[in-house]
Amino acid sequence: MSKYTTDHRISLQEAINMTTLYRANRPSNFPVCETFDLASIQSLINHPQADFFRIYYGMKKDGTVHAILVVADSNGNDLLPSESNTLDTDDGNEILEDSIRCPNTCPPESPLNQP
Repeated sequence: MSKYTTDHRISLQEAINMTTLYRANRPSNFPVCETFDLASIQSLINHPQADFFRIYYGMKKDGTVHAILVVADSNGNDLLPSESNTLDTDDGNEILEDSIRCPNTCPPESPLNQP
């Protein structure tokens, strides 16, 4: 069993408590949430060596914080494209970003994003 294996599930109430606290303390350059196209996520996690899904946080020059999604192998190593890889080439490794960000484009109201 991997050192990273754990049960990641939480209750709805815990998620509500956490997102409420986050929104109350959210720095202005952090999103409320980020939405990714499911096909992009499936492409990322379908990598044959992917055992983990990892989220890094990065910052653009305008100061906005963004989630950067990658997968990792069974040893925890990120599966990254080569530095010479461009978006026009495909070596099987991908990095995702450029989500639909809230605020500006927010999902319908739910218990996790109520004002």
